[in-house]
Amino acid sequence: MDCVVETLRHKFEMMRPVLDERGRRLWAGVEASAIGRGGISRVAEATGLSRATVRQGVKDVASGAAAPADGRSSDGRTRKPGGGRKRLTESDPELLSALERQLEPVTCGGPESPLRWTCNSAASLAARMGAEGRKVSERTVNRLLHELGYSLQANRKTVEGRQHPDRNGQFRRINRRVRAFQKLGQPVVSVDTKKKELVGQFRNGGRDWHPKGRPVAVHVHDFPDPELGKAIPYGVYDMTANKGWVSVGITSDTAEFAVETIRRWWRRMGSPLYPDARRLLITADGGGSNGSRNRLWKLEIQRLADELGLAISVCHFPPGTSKWNRIEHRMFCHITQDWRGKPLVSHEVIVNLIAATTTKAGLSIRSGIDDKEYATGIKVSDDQMEALSIRRAGFHGEWNYTLLPRT
Repeated sequence: MDCVVETLRHKFEMMRPVLDERGRRLWAGVEASAIGRGGISRVAEATGLSRATVRQGVKDVASGAAAPADGRSSDGRTRKPGGGRKRLTESDPELLSALERQLEPVTCGGPESPLRWTCNSAASLAARMGAEGRKVSERTVNRLLHELGYSLQANRKTVEGRQHPDRNGQFRRINRRVRAFQKLGQPVVSVDTKKKELVGQFRNGGRDWHPKGRPVAVHVHDFPDPELGKAIPYGVYDMTANKGWVSVGITSDTAEFAVETIRRWWRRMGSPLYPDARRLLITADGGGSNGSRNRLWKLEIQRLADELGLAISVCHFPPGTSKWNRIEHRMFCHITQDWRGKPLVSHEVIVNLIAATTTKAGLSIRSGIDDKEYATGIKVSDDQMEALSIRRAGFHGEWNYTLLPRT
């Protein structure tokens, strides 16, 4: 091996970290000039620089164009003004407008967008622009999209539909009622059904830590297991104590199941926390098993009030505002985060994962399986409704009411 080349290679590796592009060229020129004949070839071999770069360095050194002590030209540039390849937007002024045309949305009655049935990915956009004769890479498309103010975004559930005229009024009423109950030391809970979950070796959204290359294997298709079925988590969140209870049902999400969950919360958690309670406030969505129009819900709440000797008040959220229910943001979201990426292989696993959910704010949750068979389609007669000891509020009595104990 040529010892000169080896020495040059060693010197270059030591100097490389402190040299910029111009500094490397000038260093190569100095070394090649010092060697003399064959210097350009040897320096190029040792450094990996092109012969043209080394030759330019020799010319710069010979012409006295060497950099000052800081390794840069007097204006701080490493290249002459105008050096380097032109940006595509300069060589093709219509490039941005062409890209925007590819992103035009489909309009009713208008021409179809070319991306109507394709994915708005950078790769597909680059391919379509290439078909128009514009050579642009996927990376460049990504950069141009950011320059145009685009970003990758998921759908956001913010469109609530037509708002009820008394929407804000009901929110204010709920807030006043919650504060009043808390001031008196009476329990206030938020209730709701969490999304039903497939039980078994099924994919669960999110990612969890595992040894590299060893992900958890799950079923390809999400067909419910006929033996394991689904899990129906119904939760009760204590707004004051920051504690919750979740019953995991196995049959149907009914009003009977919902009220049984509240009963279990009271027996296991509520009663010890509020031994002197005389009233209970429940905030709930306006639909589902605890809906404002659900007759069975009111009948079961009446039975619970009779059993516990508590006056149970209910405040329903206005139509289309279920996402404001406190349990969604204070409890359910943390459960989902805690079991992300974990297949819910059994009801016992679900209960344990729920019960293990905690937060820095002190949230604690208890959970249990409710294996009772709850029938659907139960009818509540007019006579049963007439027998309720219900007191409706003057403001939207269908949303705000209290069921008093009949004994």
